[in-house]
Amino acid sequence: MADLKDVSHERHTGEKIGRPDKYEYVEHDKPWRYQEGEYTVTRGSAWSGPGCHLGCGLLMYTDKDGKLVKVEGDPDNPFNEGRLCVRCLDLMESAYNENRVVYPMKRDPKDRGKDAWQRITWDEAYDLIAEKFLAYKEEFGAQSVLFFKGTGRDIAPWISHLAWSFGSPNVVFALSGCACFVPRIASSMCTSGSFWVGDYSQQFTKRYDDPRWKTPECIILWGNNPIVSNSDGLYGHWVVDCMKRGSKIISVDPKMTWLGTKAEIFLPLRPGTDAALAMGILHVMIEEEIYDKEFVDCWCYGFDQLKEACEPYTAEKTAEICWVTPDKIVEAARMIANADGMIMQWGVSVDMSREAVPACQALSAIFQITGNVDVPGGMIAPPSILPYYAGWGGENLSDEQKEKRLGIHKYPLYRYGFKNASTDVTIECLETGKDELGNDYPLKAGWLQTTNPLINSSPDTRRTYNALKKLEFIVSVDLYMTPTVQALADVFLPACTFAERNGIRIGDGVQRGETINKAIQVGEAKSDMVINLEIGKRICPEFYPWDTEEEMFSHILEGMDMTFEELREAAPTYLDFEYKKYEKGLLRADGQPGFQTATGRIELWSSYFNQIGIECVPSFDEPSPGPVADPEMYKEYPLILTTGARTWSLFHSEHRQVPRLRALRPDPILQMHPEAAAQYGVAEGDWVWVENHRGRAKRRVQLTEALDPRYCSTDHGWWMPEQAGWEDGGFSGMYDYNINQLLAYDPGRSGFGSNYKTVLCRVYKCEQGDHNTLANPLGSYAKVGE
Repeated sequence: MADLKDVSHERHTGEKIGRPDKYEYVEHDKPWRYQEGEYTVTRGSAWSGPGCHLGCGLLMYTDKDGKLVKVEGDPDNPFNEGRLCVRCLDLMESAYNENRVVYPMKRDPKDRGKDAWQRITWDEAYDLIAEKFLAYKEEFGAQSVLFFKGTGRDIAPWISHLAWSFGSPNVVFALSGCACFVPRIASSMCTSGSFWVGDYSQQFTKRYDDPRWKTPECIILWGNNPIVSNSDGLYGHWVVDCMKRGSKIISVDPKMTWLGTKAEIFLPLRPGTDAALAMGILHVMIEEEIYDKEFVDCWCYGFDQLKEACEPYTAEKTAEICWVTPDKIVEAARMIANADGMIMQWGVSVDMSREAVPACQALSAIFQITGNVDVPGGMIAPPSILPYYAGWGGENLSDEQKEKRLGIHKYPLYRYGFKNASTDVTIECLETGKDELGNDYPLKAGWLQTTNPLINSSPDTRRTYNALKKLEFIVSVDLYMTPTVQALADVFLPACTFAERNGIRIGDGVQRGETINKAIQVGEAKSDMVINLEIGKRICPEFYPWDTEEEMFSHILEGMDMTFEELREAAPTYLDFEYKKYEKGLLRADGQPGFQTATGRIELWSSYFNQIGIECVPSFDEPSPGPVADPEMYKEYPLILTTGARTWSLFHSEHRQVPRLRALRPDPILQMHPEAAAQYGVAEGDWVWVENHRGRAKRRVQLTEALDPRYCSTDHGWWMPEQAGWEDGGFSGMYDYNINQLLAYDPGRSGFGSNYKTVLCRVYKCEQGDHNTLANPLGSYAKVGE
């Protein structure tokens, strides 16, 4: 354990110690590390595994032996104000889990899929990786090495920096159509030059008491259950805080959530019809002339084209498409238009339809034509030092290599902002050896970091597995031996939990700057950032001039005129914030009033979309397969399935081997209405097959009246660490429980979006015997909490 810092000087009192006036500091008297009785307390941020997207402030208590014994929320952190979820409270079981791998390992590629691992040193691992990657770069070009990443948090920019510095343009987010966050980013950036998040006062140190802020009168929860799961820097309980201050809720969701029960208006739309509902709401606003005419006239471009596009979507027509009532559509439109401050709290569900980009454009237009742009209690453009969606290190990649990014010649939108390779084109290239232009394009190696594509993100599991195993050499950086590692990896590098490392919290829709502070060490595990720095020094040393991770962090913080140590001493630090930046020239690179678009206005008709040949205004496409687009298939598969339901204790495919967290959700659940369950002869607690024309997966039935009888809903990311399965290729139940087997690689016309939330299926009971864990799927996990 490191020595306690000298904290006797003027820190945490608001005095800036020579720092610029553009930052605000939270006034409290707690240093980043201090003594409390027999315990050493480390203040930090939980912005990586086993946490979630948020980076809540927390206190980690270690005993005299340096062991973590307790975690609490930090009451002095304005972000979460001491509130903390079960994933962080149970940090000890994650950090010290007996299933963690805490030293580097390798196996012969011919032994993939077998438990034939050999422990090696870090130097041996780095030497092997460098030898392989540099050889592939020399013979086939740097683009032959793929760099896969998973859910963002604080690690995504480090992966892009490693890839682009090495010379590979192929950073791959292993979702079909990058159907999480990216469609909203792309739509927002291309039509307004900024991403927009709800204003919950998160940019102010005094939060709700700051006189510049006001409570939004209306919050639309569109495909988002924020108190269970959220991103974009949103702490979900802020919605409840605002409700206590008078905010009214509109819930747009196929499922009645807890917040939905508190809503003024509930719109239980048919999954995949978000664009139609948004255009129906826009139609009412435009027809009744209740939008903000002054804002539209001064700051928007293409209103007449938007009006024309929405013309067919009368309330009656929209209700027919979305399976809601027309009067609720009209009521919602009027409530939104008349609200004094409105937040569009949109979630990942909007991204997870095939034509997500025009849907996101339609939803954006709702807050845009009502003038809820960069105003108190509306939608704001958050300042950040390192927007993780844009990556870090793009200047290190040559123009020649940028032109080799897989997908940009088929989907030009991949050139703008979020510079990933197209996952769908990458899978095709692995299968055929050709790029989208038909040119030879050998792919030889993969770097997989913070990702478990065979279980969590990629559709069509068998296709994904067969494609990825064509790579000759695969490195995985992770905490656990996931099914992806079991099946594919040749080298395993053990990563740290957030309790075991340092880091910075400066992106993802937030205004604050914080540090992740190391409290413990477990085995030989290293932080993702240290791993990337150390391998970077071997394969592209000219782009890794730093000797320590702290020096690397300080380089990124140069824009804040701070070093890592200074930020750690001052955190949480808040960037200066102003409303109506578009009036002051603060959103444009040239300093002129307006928005960072070709016209300088919010483009309701997108000139950029016109330039690259996709729809310029919002549009709606029937989900396919779907009950309207495919009526014959609907007869055979008569339930509409949404995947990806979130739970309190699990984050994507993580935490399945953590006893207390697993005890809160021991099984993968299929939620059904009692009428639907009776129709298909299943009951509460039954194990069933969920099946369509692509595949099937096992689930345990949970009955609820929160869903329409025509819908069913399931969680994702399921595997069973307690199940053996190395030799038979099952890889911890991968082919039994993975709901993504029912999904396809099928991106939208823009290349973004895919149908994860609108699938046709049927349900039938499992036979006793074809489910080897029917009696007790958890084994010893089931005893936890008894």
